[in-house]
Amino acid sequence: MPPLPGFSDNPLKSRSDVIKATISLLKPLTQYFSPSKARIRVPASTAAHFDENAAQLEGFARPLWAVGALAITLSSPKIDADQKKELRDLCQPWVDGFIAGTDPKHAEYWGTMNDTDQRMVEAEILSFALLAAPEYFYQPLAEESKANITRWLLSLHELPMPSNNWRWFRVLTNLALVKTCGKPLEDLKAEMESDLAILDSFYRLDGWSADGPWLTREEELELYARYRETGKWDPSAGAGRQVDYYSGSFAIQFSQLLFVRFAADIDPERAEKYRQRARDFNVRFWRYFDSTGAAIPFGRSLTYRFACAGYYAALAFANVPGLTGPVNSQGAIKGFLLRHLRWWAAHSDDIFHVDGTLNIGWLYPNMFMCEDYNSPQSPYWCMKSLIVVGLLDDDEFWTAEEEDYPAGQDSVELVPAPQQILCNHAKGNHHFMLTPGQFVAWPMKASQAKYCKFAYSSAFTFSVPTGPLIQQIAPDSTLALSRDGGETWAVKWRCEEPRFATIQYNDDSWSGSVTVATVKWYPWADQQVSVTTTLVPPTDRWPDWHVRIHRIKVEQKIRSLRSVEGGFSLLGRRKVDGMALPILTEIPENAEPGVAEGIIEKPNSTLIMSAAGVSGVVAGRQATSTRTTNANALKPDSNTNLACQRTLIPVISHDIGTGLDAGAEFVFVEAFFAISPSKESHGSPQARTLQDRWGDRAWLDSFDWRSVTG
Repeated sequence: MPPLPGFSDNPLKSRSDVIKATISLLKPLTQYFSPSKARIRVPASTAAHFDENAAQLEGFARPLWAVGALAITLSSPKIDADQKKELRDLCQPWVDGFIAGTDPKHAEYWGTMNDTDQRMVEAEILSFALLAAPEYFYQPLAEESKANITRWLLSLHELPMPSNNWRWFRVLTNLALVKTCGKPLEDLKAEMESDLAILDSFYRLDGWSADGPWLTREEELELYARYRETGKWDPSAGAGRQVDYYSGSFAIQFSQLLFVRFAADIDPERAEKYRQRARDFNVRFWRYFDSTGAAIPFGRSLTYRFACAGYYAALAFANVPGLTGPVNSQGAIKGFLLRHLRWWAAHSDDIFHVDGTLNIGWLYPNMFMCEDYNSPQSPYWCMKSLIVVGLLDDDEFWTAEEEDYPAGQDSVELVPAPQQILCNHAKGNHHFMLTPGQFVAWPMKASQAKYCKFAYSSAFTFSVPTGPLIQQIAPDSTLALSRDGGETWAVKWRCEEPRFATIQYNDDSWSGSVTVATVKWYPWADQQVSVTTTLVPPTDRWPDWHVRIHRIKVEQKIRSLRSVEGGFSLLGRRKVDGMALPILTEIPENAEPGVAEGIIEKPNSTLIMSAAGVSGVVAGRQATSTRTTNANALKPDSNTNLACQRTLIPVISHDIGTGLDAGAEFVFVEAFFAISPSKESHGSPQARTLQDRWGDRAWLDSFDWRSVTG
């Protein structure tokens, strides 16, 4: 797939650079407008679960995040005639499409909304354009067209909607009806208040919201009791526990900031509440991005790609004052947004079709990772991160000097609301997070892979399953268990609420303190086996490592039990010719991460070195012996990893035993080693050779892990 001129080769430093990138993303779409411009169909023969008319409305609407923002510029006296003509010519088809798509007599009418309709999602984007540039998208239109737009948006009124971020779509739609279309606030206020009350019920703490209701312990126990009574498990029953990019950049924080921008005059108290939430959220959200601009891929809808930084675009667009923490100025916000866009530009060789339109995937086309609601037009949700083009040249966001990634902030920190430990240790070379307790309750493709793995990395990303076999499950950063000899496998899904504790220890191998996470989960709904997992992040003693301790208990007699646990997956081919990595017996002298290539397999450890970095696993001393323990480089199916098509995963396998009685317990201690080639600290004073960093692990067996697990 070719890179996209104007985006892939763009320095993305200034407003003119970002406008150029925006135009380069929009222009390939214009060849696929329907005759009256109300629909766009990217010519890829894949389908979402909703109707094709709604999918093509996606194609029209999603670019409006950028088109609507660009249209703000058209009313500015500060742009010259040539610029104005270029932007008007670019934006005009979307005005024409508004007119045709909302006309019930027109062949390209978008259709009236039904319950839980995809059109509800796109209504928010249409409303953004109406709010951002009413003098372009609404005021010049004929009265009949204005009435049609108003009527179409009103069709969302009082329809059933999911209890998640979707409620914001109606709030913003009702806001556009009031502020642009002239509907009385009194007619819509009750519905707005009802939706906002539901959205506010998702609030957790520190500015963070969940994407929907949060499952309580009592509700969880009730679900298991119902299973024991009926023998049936409803996979969609109950709430989940998910805090993802929808909670931040994709939807909730983003929409709250649009509310601040457009509704502060009609609801100043709520607008200030959302400003404060943005301030609180801002204190820690930056940790999800590394110094290169890469975000940690986690959760669903990752085909939205650089929408991960949409929060920063909305923060600048809403001009929230009083920010604290490392990201406390427009220059700092600018740095996080533009670094992220530059990272995508630098990694964009395979994210476009040959015609310049975006494909479905992360770093390459990948239908295994997509959602049932991803049409070929869906990826253009990424345009959220480009709404800053609506800020004029003299806005502080553009005049401020772009600030660097926060210096001296590398650390390991618990972020309480999403229940994750963000790891970016100063002595290591890897940016990732440990996440013990999240899951989605409703059916979704690769749900366990997207939310329930133990670790997620900005450098190595993660893998999604292609089938039921262990190589198809691609168990990177997860523990897979089998009770039928390896025919079928279970990985972590639902779990109890995690617990966090600060452990202090002092002996010859390590002294200091560390925050650990512990969570209990059941591989199978019948609870025959329970697993209590403790995650130990990097510390000064082992900055390149994290440790997972699993206490596996047999609750009811089972015939057999096997386990496979993986580290981070990474490129498993030689850079020069794409052939298999060589098998080595030792790390070559002076080997460097990202340069050395090869696989080293020992009975209790495996190390994989490639151009993508280094990933390894070591089995520590087992508290209870097993029949056999093996380590190897597992070759998963191709196209399982989000970033790389051909990967290997370092894994530890345990043949735990047969005829296991109730009460039997097994404790596994596994240490996971990873170094990314992307950071600059390889030459820093504290950096040691790769041989030293991998070989110095006597602490793994000497450390008393019972002090961590309790």
